[in-house]
Amino acid sequence: MALLRRRFLQTASIGLAASALAAPALAQSAPEIKWKLTSSFPKTLDLMFGGAQEFAQRVAEATGDKFQIEVSAPGELAPAVQALDVVTNGTVDMCHTSLAYFSGKDPTFALATGIPFGMNARQQDAWASFGGGNELFNEFLADYNAIALPGGNSGARMGGWFRKELKAQEDLNGLKMRVGGFAAKILQGFGVQPQPVAGADIYDALEKGTIDAASWVGPYDDEKAGFNKVAPFYYYPGWAEGSAMLHFCIDAKKWAGLPKSYQAILTAAAAETNSRMLARYDAANPAALKRIIASGAQLRPLSQDFLEACWKAAQDLYDQTAQSNDKFKKVYESYTQFRGDEYLWWQVAEYTFDNYMIRQRAKT
Repeated sequence: MALLRRRFLQTASIGLAASALAAPALAQSAPEIKWKLTSSFPKTLDLMFGGAQEFAQRVAEATGDKFQIEVSAPGELAPAVQALDVVTNGTVDMCHTSLAYFSGKDPTFALATGIPFGMNARQQDAWASFGGGNELFNEFLADYNAIALPGGNSGARMGGWFRKELKAQEDLNGLKMRVGGFAAKILQGFGVQPQPVAGADIYDALEKGTIDAASWVGPYDDEKAGFNKVAPFYYYPGWAEGSAMLHFCIDAKKWAGLPKSYQAILTAAAAETNSRMLARYDAANPAALKRIIASGAQLRPLSQDFLEACWKAAQDLYDQTAQSNDKFKKVYESYTQFRGDEYLWWQVAEYTFDNYMIRQRAKT
């Protein structure tokens, strides 16, 4: 036994010594890289902008500061809605963005983020990570010299802030609302006039009456923006986006040139950002909603008739888009099949449990 113990200790010592020698050697062989990242999110959206900062920090820590990523706010390297453009043309190494911002180039982009009556955040993540969604998007993004990694989610959105109460569907006729994407096209059918207002200008536009309503994010971000001070009616649910997945988009050529170890580190750091951001929103939104209501905001549900009409309009719009856009059709078919299976599971277990717990909360 004594002989075996001595041999074990000798072997362990050799192994530890080899590891000690290998670590510096690995660090010395790793290249020093400095990248620039442009964010589509202002610093006031601290959970979104902060997500990119955390991502860069994790990459630096994991590489012993060999791989450094400088994070810039919108307007410093590129405007928010041009973040992907500067990655595509090779001007900037990577961006952190909502791919839905680029739906004007191709409506397929919206499916990466969230669409009216789409999946919730957990379902969107499951589709992207294990349902083939991210593979489909990287195939799609090949035309834009980019690859994408899921990089966060704000969860379910709210239905929006309104200066006046919606007493009937007819109240939407002529209403000027800050809304975009597929939701804007759907609401136009109800007489809504979509307005292209930048996030930083929403408060002033509501206060001055330039717009009558606005869709933004959710309680945590909406409270910081102060919308409850200028538009007292807060509607739910956020039918226009059941979730809003963000992405890190990387220059495909630069990604291909990275060592495999660096690719693995970026992938892991993005995955951590993806899960942490949603958890932070889930932790922050309840308290923010309580404060908003305490401040005098009036929480209102959108009518079932309105939601049903929007649902029908959305399905018609998706069918028309799929008929004219093969890329959209390919991704949308994968999306809807996965969504159907997910909501079957939600109906059996997730929603049933949540619905029960919500009723119990109401009793206490």
